[in-house]
Amino acid sequence: MAAQLTDESTTAPPRFRVRAQDVLLAIMFVALIYLAHDVAEKTVMIALAALQLIEGRVRILDSPWGRGASILLQLALGYVLIGITGGVNSAYYLVLLFPIVSAASYLGIAGALAGAIVAVGAFLSFLLFVDWSQWSISEESIHVLAIQCLLPSVAAVLVNSLGEVARTQTARYKLAAEQLSIANRNLLEAEAAVRRSERLAALGQLSAGLAHELRNPLGSIRGSAELLLRSTSKDNAVAKELAQIISEEVDRTNSLVTRFLDFARPLEPRRETIEITTVIDRAANHANVPIIRNYSPDVAPLAIDPTLMEQVFINLLTNAAQASAPDAPITVATRALRTGIEVSVVDRGCGIPAEKIETIFNPFVTTKQNGVGLGLAIVAKIIDGHGGRMTVESEPGKGSTFRIWLPIET
Repeated sequence: MAAQLTDESTTAPPRFRVRAQDVLLAIMFVALIYLAHDVAEKTVMIALAALQLIEGRVRILDSPWGRGASILLQLALGYVLIGITGGVNSAYYLVLLFPIVSAASYLGIAGALAGAIVAVGAFLSFLLFVDWSQWSISEESIHVLAIQCLLPSVAAVLVNSLGEVARTQTARYKLAAEQLSIANRNLLEAEAAVRRSERLAALGQLSAGLAHELRNPLGSIRGSAELLLRSTSKDNAVAKELAQIISEEVDRTNSLVTRFLDFARPLEPRRETIEITTVIDRAANHANVPIIRNYSPDVAPLAIDPTLMEQVFINLLTNAAQASAPDAPITVATRALRTGIEVSVVDRGCGIPAEKIETIFNPFVTTKQNGVGLGLAIVAKIIDGHGGRMTVESEPGKGSTFRIWLPIET
């Protein structure tokens, strides 16, 4: 009974779901209650039935203390039932199997043996209430009593063995499920990375063509604006102001075209072995962003392109600073992994809206009012070029964490 409840509880069935064995168990207890001779027997039997039916089904009994209390309560009820029905001669002596089976199911081999010893000791304690002046015990009675004491112990060991097999199988299934979950998550991340790479490649080609086509007319527009500015009389302030605006807007557009080209240009990292913390510190200085350093001493130097990786951290630190309050801390942490290193950039800023978290690394996706949406796309492209991965965790109003994984080159 208890073994069945334990096995199903480990597979987390719905609470209070009626099973076939529950119905069968209830029918058997109803029969036992009906066969009981008096109200006292019936009352104790009802309590035992209720305890057996809820064992493993009530949350409070799932804890170690709850299981121990259930076993002690079964032992006490069984002891009372045997006591009021004849002691050592009681027909209900097998009721002590209830706490023994429960202990064997939940508490391991040591608990099984302890439960068996306590239950057998409780049964033998009824010999203390025998009037030995009027009652004697034969060798055959001793023989039967020894069998009655040994069989519950054998049952305890057998139930514990079966329970151990069930627990081992459950642990294997749980481990397999966790491994499948991790594999599925890695597969989804890999699929997302492939889709992002395909989009980046297509948009990169488009951006390169568009940028080259824009460069020539921008040069002509700027030249014309400068010529207009020089040829305009000093008294024509409006024309001079308009020519100045044209030149400034051309410069801004040309800067945007340059970023397009940076995004579209194939990346060939020029690797050199360097401490990643050196690159991070250099980026923090260039971005003028104060950071809290949580660097692991176990991180070994990596073969990376320092210039490109510095651009990565400049973008991430600048974004973190822009998303945070002026005095909010920005933390950069490093740690060594089995196959590479992980760098985390953590801010306590405004966070990223949930609807944009999946597309934040795509080109032209931005959370800034005046942003273009190429910064994180370029960062993702640089990380991909180094054979790494990048993920983000964010909660609106509480901040964001960007994690970069870089492999150890062999």
